[in-house]
Amino acid sequence: MHHGRLPLLSQNQRIAKVTQALSVTNLVVTSDRGRPILTVPQLDVAAGEAAVITGPSGAGKSTLLYSIAGLVTAAKGKIRWGETRLSELGDARRTAFRRENIGFVFQDHMLFEELSALDNAALSAAYAPRHERASLRAGAERVLDQLGLAADGRGTHTYSGGERQRIAVARALAGDPGIILADEPTASLDRETADRLTDDLLDLAARGRTLLIVSHDPVVQARIGRRIEVLDGALAA
Repeated sequence: MHHGRLPLLSQNQRIAKVTQALSVTNLVVTSDRGRPILTVPQLDVAAGEAAVITGPSGAGKSTLLYSIAGLVTAAKGKIRWGETRLSELGDARRTAFRRENIGFVFQDHMLFEELSALDNAALSAAYAPRHERASLRAGAERVLDQLGLAADGRGTHTYSGGERQRIAVARALAGDPGIILADEPTASLDRETADRLTDDLLDLAARGRTLLIVSHDPVVQARIGRRIEVLDGALAA
């Protein structure tokens, strides 16, 4: 349900590039002093499955999400997306895998303040092969439009917190990734906008994307069938 809006992705984008299952085995993330802050003996998420990661603040939810994206250097263990052993790749190949397969929504947006909404949302085009750049930019513009943001050239610093979050979402979805990871994607949004964004993310999952969301939002939690609970740096039984 999109409340009368068009889908975030056009008809010819409805099949994701690659949909992949997640397998995590013996994951241990340590602090700078070597103390374990997250331990995950085993976690499996099926290709195309949607799951919400819950737990109190500081429990390790975001650490888990960043780890499975290959963004935590202090993570040890096996992380595999489909046939790709992400934990065994070097930095350059891990970065390439993320760029080609994962759309990541950061909790603190991670936007370039001096760039426009469109330039931020289409940032991946700057690192993509030349023949892919136009489609990535068009995808970013389309998602911005569907999220109610005009690509008018203003610097991102002029946007509200909720608008900045929508720019971050547009950046994550611009390339139609097969894997979507989102850290508190509705945290800066009013209830109506949060519900619409949740509609869109769940619609993408229903059309084949693997979706993992960290969220304190009880409405988001209630709408996603599978819950992965993190307590004190470990998965709850």
